[in-house]
Amino acid sequence: MKTLTLATLLTVSALGSAQAADKEITLGRFFGACEDAPANVADATGEACIIQSIISSFSDEKNGISVKTLPTDWGNYYDQIKASYSGGTPPNVHVMHKHRLPEFAGVGILAEISAEDYAKAGIDPNDWANSAKEAVTYKGKTYGVPMDLHANLWHLNIDLFKQAGLINPDGTPTLPGSPEELFAHAKQMKDKTGKDYLTADFAQYPLGVRTALALIWQQGGNIFDDEGVTVDTPEARKAVKVLTDLFDASYANPKLNYAESQQSFLDGNAAVLINGTWVVDFYTAQAADTKVPLTHYRIASFPTLFDNGATWADSHIWAIPAAVKKDPEIFEAAMKLMAWINDHNIDWARTGHMAVRNSVLEADAYQSLPHRDEYLETAVIAKDNPPSKKYGAIQDVLNRELQSIWLTGKSVDDALADAQYDIEDLQD
Repeated sequence: MKTLTLATLLTVSALGSAQAADKEITLGRFFGACEDAPANVADATGEACIIQSIISSFSDEKNGISVKTLPTDWGNYYDQIKASYSGGTPPNVHVMHKHRLPEFAGVGILAEISAEDYAKAGIDPNDWANSAKEAVTYKGKTYGVPMDLHANLWHLNIDLFKQAGLINPDGTPTLPGSPEELFAHAKQMKDKTGKDYLTADFAQYPLGVRTALALIWQQGGNIFDDEGVTVDTPEARKAVKVLTDLFDASYANPKLNYAESQQSFLDGNAAVLINGTWVVDFYTAQAADTKVPLTHYRIASFPTLFDNGATWADSHIWAIPAAVKKDPEIFEAAMKLMAWINDHNIDWARTGHMAVRNSVLEADAYQSLPHRDEYLETAVIAKDNPPSKKYGAIQDVLNRELQSIWLTGKSVDDALADAQYDIEDLQD
């Protein structure tokens, strides 16, 4: 599907959303499909079924309001949501990432939510962590309800770490503190076990971009500067070199996509998987399955290889199209649904995501979730880029050009130069 520019969507700002007579509201989301969501939210596992159980329980318990969920594939989500805005039929409520907020709010197609709106729906923004408040704020105005802070982690196969002799006296895995230690550990893992040290989706979604950004931030750099976006920097070259050196030494395979890299980890063929908070409960369940080779599963915050701790992070937020505000009844129903999701923040956090409500973060039920104490530092080192209307497109350019380095042999010079050219073209 051809990507639509949001600037064209201003022409439909006056159009309403499709509405059913019995106060049916529509909801757009990704997270995958759940064929049989448990009636009890507490029984659900995994992103798809947990969010669908939360939504379904709202329809069951809130008289007069039903929700029609419009699930779609993560990879095509934004193309589809833009197309729905362009056609005048956006969902009444939809999920999006924090980094997309400037793109949508910047052209006026999201409903601004006032303090009165939140209070009427029973939502207390003062209970949100500061990072959560920032996630739904653009140019001093708020545009929805935050759901989580999610970030990249290191998922670990402890059996392979033990076989490689990379275990500390206290039984925790030995993690690298510099690029030199990273390669020494990777060599030791390969020599002792014959397995890859690290795996991740370097061939499909922008996991490679997020990893490179983390390594740039760890050096005190940033591709965003006062001049705009500068891709070819000493920090960026060092970050790319860390990855390409791993690939060249056969300590990691750059040709695996998301599903393949995940399966490699679950099959015991890689000691480390770089992936997000969203799979913690899934991998925990997989490790408990006797049919799965991964048995001793542990998590670590992204290790600091340079001077400063940093890992890529983002937030999922829920927003309402501006046109929905023209129908007070549907807007009120949409706000009640977002309040319901906000009330179930502890259930969403069971996926592995970090909660956004202070009352949940401080609760024993949250702090006792499986593996939670293993990546507490992630909230401290979580980092992202400054607000940019073009961030999604910039990420796509970087993903294409970085993959061209390790998948097609394109030179770093040419890839960074082409990325710079295309990004500057986007900003014209």
